[in-house]
Formats: sequence, structure tokens, C-alpha cells
Amino acid sequence: MATVIDRDQLQDLVSQGALLVEVLKAEEYQEDHLPGALSIPLAQIDRETVKTLDQEHPMIVYCWDAA
Repeated sequence: MATVIDRDQLQDLVSQGALLVEVLKAEEYQEDHLPGALSIPLAQIDRETVKTLDQEHPMIVYCWDAA
């Protein structure tokens, strides 16, 4: 279930081992992304992709579009 978090909560979760997943296209990920974030474009997320991720920690999925 998705939960909206603020910057402080993000920093706390990441310091505790949460995964950051950027879902924009790979080209956009290369332009700018949060430090330590994985690039998994939304179009590529499926059951098999999700199985490769660490299920023991919270996962923060984000999309940043400055346009």
C-alpha cells in the first residue's frame, strides 16, 4: 500500500535501509536522480522485476519530473 512521506521520513527510512526506486525512463534517471536510487522504468516493472528487489526493507518508489 502506498503512503506519502515527507523529506524527513525519507531520510529516516533510507538511513534504515529502505530502497529508493526511480521509475522514470533510464535517460531521465541519468540526468538526475536521488543518490543511491535504483533505476527501474515503470514500463519494466512486473512480477519478475519485483522479485529481484529486497523484500525485507521498505521500498520508496518515486518519479521526479521537473517539467
